[in-house]
Amino acid sequence: MHPMPHHYTVSAAAHSEGPVRLDSTGLAGIESAPPREFDGPGDRWSPETLLTAAVVDCFVLSFRAIARASKLEWLELACTTQGTLERVEGKNRFTKFLTAATLRVPAGTDPERARRLLEKAEEVCLIANSLSAERQLEARVEAA
Repeated sequence: MHPMPHHYTVSAAAHSEGPVRLDSTGLAGIESAPPREFDGPGDRWSPETLLTAAVVDCFVLSFRAIARASKLEWLELACTTQGTLERVEGKNRFTKFLTAATLRVPAGTDPERARRLLEKAEEVCLIANSLSAERQLEARVEAA
């Protein structure tokens, strides 16, 4: 890992109507738009879906690193994160992120150890740790 602090820069460009173009050096650009819930088209990534994606992606990448360091063999990790947006004290904010994770491991793997590593990944996820919303993990471990 490179020394801290790390800096991440994303640029946005838009016209008075239509999608917002998001770019970052060395990455493929994407377009965003408001979600249907905010009267958007619902056919592009939105700030809300991008934030929720960052939470689940960080969880998976954190688990991958922890499993590698712990020498845990695993086959597949399938996750879904649901972000809950509510109006609190007159402001819209995410109040909860619920991650449901199913980890497939080879037969003979200690399921409790695998579950602990899933929990550790949730605890160390830097994106989730940067947010004030409640976090919940529902973890399942299945032997192949």
